[in-house]
Amino acid sequence: MMSAAAESPHIHPPKVELFDVAAMTNTDPKGFVRRVEEYRIEPYGLYLARPVVDHPKMTYLQSWLLPGLGLRVSNWSFRPEQCREHYLYLDIVDVERGPGVWRSVDHYLDIVVYPGRRLEVLDTDELLAAVNAGLINTPTAERALRTVHHAVEGITRYDYLTEKWLATEGISLTWRTE
Repeated sequence: MMSAAAESPHIHPPKVELFDVAAMTNTDPKGFVRRVEEYRIEPYGLYLARPVVDHPKMTYLQSWLLPGLGLRVSNWSFRPEQCREHYLYLDIVDVERGPGVWRSVDHYLDIVVYPGRRLEVLDTDELLAAVNAGLINTPTAERALRTVHHAVEGITRYDYLTEKWLATEGISLTWRTE
């Protein structure tokens, strides 16, 4: 028997996040403004690096906004006692680049990539519930699904190595090492 949570996902409007390069801040979907240590703008996207303050599991976030692919690729660092296996987290997003401020709108679907091993697509139920609730329109949902299919096909073709696939798209992701 399915649980109630499995039957009805939490329905929420698309999450909006702001990346203020000039102010060196990142405003999360709940409105919390966080200090960013590094922003880097490349022709294909925006990189950010910042600490994760007061989180029980995570200590650091690095993300790339890739507007041309409709992706946000995140690399989280965890507290040593968490013993998490390494993964990349891909959000399906629309990205708007304004003067000094970038804006992302999350379209529910996510991909978790365990480099060299496997991937998982998450939250299809949330996308469908948002469409049914009128929180996202059909063309946007179709674009999100096309984005997921394109990313999954590319990542699997390159042995679950996201950066290797992105290199074929003309994108070179770099990450800080700790």
